[in-house]
Amino acid sequence: MPVPQPSYRQHLMLACALLAIISSAMNGCHTPSRDEKAQLLANQYCGSCHLPVSPALLDSATWTDHVLPAMAKRLKIRVWGEKEYYPPMAGDEPALLPFKDWTEIVTWYQRTAPKKLEAAKRDVPIKEGWAGFTMVHPIISDTNMVAASTLVAFTEDGDIYNSNAYTNELCRWNMQMEKISVWKTTSPVVDISFRKNEAGNKIARITQIGDMRAVDKPSGIISEINTDLKESNLKDIKPYLQRPVQTLYGDFNKDGQEDMIVCAFGHNTGGLYFLKQSGGKYEEIPMLQQPGAIHAVVGDFNNDGWPDVMALFAAGEEGIWLFENDRKGGFKPINLLKFPPIYGSTSFQLYDFNGDGKLDILYTCGDNADYSMVLKPYHGVYIFLNQGNNQYKQAWFYPVNGCTKAVAADFNGDGWPDIATIAFFADLQHNPAEKFLLFQGGNKSLQFTPFAPPIEKEGHWITMDVADVDKDGDLDIILGNYAKGFIIQSEYQPNWKEYQPFIVLLNTLYTH
Repeated sequence: MPVPQPSYRQHLMLACALLAIISSAMNGCHTPSRDEKAQLLANQYCGSCHLPVSPALLDSATWTDHVLPAMAKRLKIRVWGEKEYYPPMAGDEPALLPFKDWTEIVTWYQRTAPKKLEAAKRDVPIKEGWAGFTMVHPIISDTNMVAASTLVAFTEDGDIYNSNAYTNELCRWNMQMEKISVWKTTSPVVDISFRKNEAGNKIARITQIGDMRAVDKPSGIISEINTDLKESNLKDIKPYLQRPVQTLYGDFNKDGQEDMIVCAFGHNTGGLYFLKQSGGKYEEIPMLQQPGAIHAVVGDFNNDGWPDVMALFAAGEEGIWLFENDRKGGFKPINLLKFPPIYGSTSFQLYDFNGDGKLDILYTCGDNADYSMVLKPYHGVYIFLNQGNNQYKQAWFYPVNGCTKAVAADFNGDGWPDIATIAFFADLQHNPAEKFLLFQGGNKSLQFTPFAPPIEKEGHWITMDVADVDKDGDLDIILGNYAKGFIIQSEYQPNWKEYQPFIVLLNTLYTH
């Protein structure tokens, strides 16, 4: 995200910190080292819009060849030959920091970063096994078509919906895994929900991202489709959004009209928006104007009788915010958790893991489609326990390379929470099994055993949904396949089914 010009207050803070180091040295403590001074500079300039990032979080080559050149451009430092730096020339925009300070920061990262990131250690090894599930395939007539599923969703009536980014089609499948309807869309569908209209027709409310590429282009659209009609009947409700990825519906200001909350991921621009309805038109009100809004949930989190919103931001200033309803048509943002900007946040869910009646946070990070496309030992699935008063504390972590989404539920009916995860940027070369894992909860809080069903060659999972698709009383899982592209291990050759849009993992807890 664009880095703002350091304020007078920020310069004053840096000066005070330097004076503190010098004063400490004069009082007989240590002499301020070059690294300490460089760290202060990095914390000020690089940490002005996100958490400061330790050099230890990436290898030196990634810092030198990719991340630092990208940051230089944001700070208005000229980059030549990919990784050589020069101060702005006459007529250029002024740099956001003195060039000497920038060279000190670069040298510090290059000198102190590790040559290689060590792989994360797993305290509990992954076990092979179906963990109580069996696999069902969709019936595919054209095996030459490449799957690019940006959406998979179960419905209450047993249908399955998926969207293909290559064809811009929304497809409906029945419980027999047969494709029964296809609707053409303007761009890939990434989110869906349903309502009934006055005539009793089932209306699919869809969020179209506009452009899958990381661009600032307001081409996203919220639309509706009457799924009781076979022919194309796309109706646009709200166009010109910055790469929207999720839409939530509700009467947030209690005026009797249905409003929307939109996560507009964007690129350099974007945000979380309250779309307040007035007679069929929507006023776009920013709740937090920054890119990376990727997922939100609605609930009365402060128990005042008004709907609030909790949202995850996954770019720049990564973190989870609570937006308390001010009862006047606005929201008050409260930061709950912050993560370094190279974490690549991907999803979160609220779930009571320890049975204390408070909703905890299940969080995943693993997006690697950025400037640091290396396997990272801090990627994986986390649990933050609710301490009350909007305070959360990390209580569990399991490393999963490139983790994309996690869903907590009691899949095996033993009364303990389980967790299903997918990893789009998994270690495909050395550990492809981590593309899908099922963590079975034990007889102790936050005790899990990970299982990997043998489905590595079925697809490359980018999206997941959980519901009782066969109506037998237990929860099933659907995995969406995005078959080509986004592979960060250049030496790896995919061996999965490129034509298969999804698979269904049927839970065998209850058998007919």
